[in-house]
Amino acid sequence: MSPRARLRGDPLGRASHFRLVPAAERRRLLGRCRERILKAGEVLFAEGEPCRGLHVLVEGRVELRQVSPRGREQVLHMEGPGATLGEAPLFDREGYVASAVAVAPTRVLFVPRAAVIALFRRHPAVALSLLETMARRVRRFADLAGSLTFRPVHERLAHYIASVAAAPGRPVAAGLGVDLALTQEQLAARLGTVRELVSRALSQLEESGVIARARSRVVIRDPARLAALARGDEGAARGGGVI
Repeated sequence: MSPRARLRGDPLGRASHFRLVPAAERRRLLGRCRERILKAGEVLFAEGEPCRGLHVLVEGRVELRQVSPRGREQVLHMEGPGATLGEAPLFDREGYVASAVAVAPTRVLFVPRAAVIALFRRHPAVALSLLETMARRVRRFADLAGSLTFRPVHERLAHYIASVAAAPGRPVAAGLGVDLALTQEQLAARLGTVRELVSRALSQLEESGVIARARSRVVIRDPARLAALARGDEGAARGGGVI
């Protein structure tokens, strides 16, 4: 398949940044793009690799990961359709700060750096929109760094479970089932720890009555204590039992 064989319609319009420019200009920019189709597990770009442009995620999902010299993996964030990847190195001309790996069949458009910078000059609002995205990610990275530094694993796990439970916009109530859809090793990569400590934290939450478990699925038994742990309020969490 030619890199431009499927570049029909308005795939750049999936990204909010590019919706700030007229559709006719998006179509012209599309002619400068290259398409990549990735299978789950394929690498879009590697940490440290030179950045030569911006990636626009049209379909699928991509994880941004860092791996330590000893092989420990940390998932920084996951992005879906409409996201852009590689904003920071696009500006500072350094290498990618993390590796991007598809976790589902994925379609990505690559926009060359020169075309992106020219677009910024014609439409400064696009650059401001991109900077807002970068600022949100910096805030999330600061929260992640604080969590990894100051919070024990069972609190990080409680926060993750509460976030997944609330993601569809539903209330987190007693009896709510949450499908984590992850192995303990994958969960450890998101929490910045190792599988053994995730297993121990799951057992702590279960034994204290906060959750019940059935393989990768958990049932929330005490939403108030789960929320207390998720925000780091150990005092409130202990009010219902020992953690």
